[in-house]
Amino acid sequence: MKKIDKKVADAYFRARTTLVIVCLIIGGLVSFGVVAFAEFFVTFNIMGMPANYFMGAQGAVVTFVLLLFGNAIISDQIDKKFGINEEENVRASAGKALDH
Repeated sequence: MKKIDKKVADAYFRARTTLVIVCLIIGGLVSFGVVAFAEFFVTFNIMGMPANYFMGAQGAVVTFVLLLFGNAIISDQIDKKFGINEEENVRASAGKALDH
C-alpha cells in the first residue's frame, strides 16, 4: 500500500469524525427530542394517532434508516475525495486480513 501524508490522513479522519458526530447528534435529537416535547406533540394527530407516538414509533426508525444510507453515501464520497479505493486495498493485501 502507498504511504499517505500525515496532513492528508488527519484531514481524512477529521472529515470522518465530523460525519460520525453529526449522525450521532441527529440521532440523539430524534430519539430524545420527541420525548422532551411529548406534551406539545400530543395535541396533534397523524393518521389518527397522537403525533408523539407516531414520531417515536415510525419517524425515529425512518430517520435512522435514512442516516444509515446517508452515512454510507457520504463516506464513499469522502473516500473518493482522499483517493481511498477499497478494491485497490484488497488487491494489495491479497485478501488477507491483518491481525493486530
